[in-house]
Amino acid sequence: MTNLSSSLRAEWLPSAQQARRDVLAGIVVALALIPEAIGFSIISGVDPRVGLYASVVIAMVIALLGGRPAMISAATASVAVVVTPLVHDHGVNYLFAATILMGLIQIVAGLVRLDLLMQFVSRSVITGFVNALAILIFMAQLPQFTGAGWQTYAMVAVGLAIIYLFPRLTKAIPSPLVAILLLAAVSIHWHLPVRTVGDMGRLPEGLPSFALPHVPLTWETLRIIVPYAITMAAVGLLESMLTAQIVDDMTDTESDRKRECMGQGGANIAAALFGGMGGCAMIGQTVINVSSGGRSRLSTFTAGAVLLFLLAVLGPWVGRIPMPALVAVMVMVSIGTFSWNSIPNLRRHPPTSSIVMLVTVIVVVATRDLSKGVLAGVLLSGIFFAAKVRRMFAVEREQNGAGAVYRVSGQLFFASVDRFVAAFRGEETAEQIIIDVSAAHFWDISAIGALDRIVARLRAMGKEVEVIGTNRASADLIDRFALHDKTGVETGAVPH
Repeated sequence: MTNLSSSLRAEWLPSAQQARRDVLAGIVVALALIPEAIGFSIISGVDPRVGLYASVVIAMVIALLGGRPAMISAATASVAVVVTPLVHDHGVNYLFAATILMGLIQIVAGLVRLDLLMQFVSRSVITGFVNALAILIFMAQLPQFTGAGWQTYAMVAVGLAIIYLFPRLTKAIPSPLVAILLLAAVSIHWHLPVRTVGDMGRLPEGLPSFALPHVPLTWETLRIIVPYAITMAAVGLLESMLTAQIVDDMTDTESDRKRECMGQGGANIAAALFGGMGGCAMIGQTVINVSSGGRSRLSTFTAGAVLLFLLAVLGPWVGRIPMPALVAVMVMVSIGTFSWNSIPNLRRHPPTSSIVMLVTVIVVVATRDLSKGVLAGVLLSGIFFAAKVRRMFAVEREQNGAGAVYRVSGQLFFASVDRFVAAFRGEETAEQIIIDVSAAHFWDISAIGALDRIVARLRAMGKEVEVIGTNRASADLIDRFALHDKTGVETGAVPH
């Protein structure tokens, strides 16, 4: 009980000073969530309430269930893009049903530890993901300047000046919050001709209510929502796991990824039951939170709670917040998110790592789909790794009287078997052949099959063949899958 109490205190109220930082950071995030949630609702083709209520519920629930304190989850563009055809063809209730199924899939993913797949995402892919997202965040602000007057440009410039200069006076209050409040006061007082949050869409009135999706419980419904639910779950978990890794690096702490997967599932189910769309972690708002001092679960919960308060009580005032103030904050986020060291590192790092990073950035920016970019980066990393390991392989031939000894060293797997087989072609002189694999390792059935082919061909030519030096792991594979030989595991030799 004492350990549980200490854990809860560390995750929620580490200190009075930190609690104040968490609350202030949560307020900044809540204000930044509003235009994003409205925009994502428009992308999905649903009422702004669907995105805003989703952000409220997901942020509050993930604060309780998630495995990464200080990470912000809400309605996101990556999920919104996926469900657009579903809403268009079948309506919003099918979206709610698909979101519930999405949550269930994410819970199962956590139980079976699919989060461990993150081990196969290289640092180059993560850097590319971060840089691409920074570019997308910046590009998402550009429409706010279309047809805008000089007042918009001036307010963004002043907002950025406040954000970067105010911390020199004091860090007690997050500078993005100061920028939003001051620019809002100026805009409202002088009635400046700039776009406001209210121009993005009608803000909801009142609190979200619990309701089950109005869809028929049939196999046809399941057939419709399953493809969307699987895609939403995969995209949501991928973005959440990558964002968790970024927060781990920023705060020098470690997240519980299994718990985060299951927490994302629970949060999405709750969002759908209260009239919201699906969502996941948001790197932009997460960077705002961490940069503003948020470190505990309190900051995430505050973001959701304050957003709910703003919508339910202060809706008319929130609608008057000038968009240039929020644009300035998001520009700050894009600048802070981009890994500027990655530019000089293009020359310092190995060419393959730089190529993986650039391909990830290009694919994400070109497709506006984070999952496709990360998938491209992971596949390319795997290809480069296989090519590198393939070169870590050699076969040396030594004449031994009337016989020959082939000393094999390195890693034998699907990418190196062609070189392995080619090394034994043209063997005509030796009558007795020893294949010494004491410095090699067999990784898969492709390697075992290659050994089979070599032994079978040499024996067909009337030669005596002996394989020596197999380690226990390789010997086990040979015993299970070889067709022509079984090892003597005790001696490490293949009888002839």
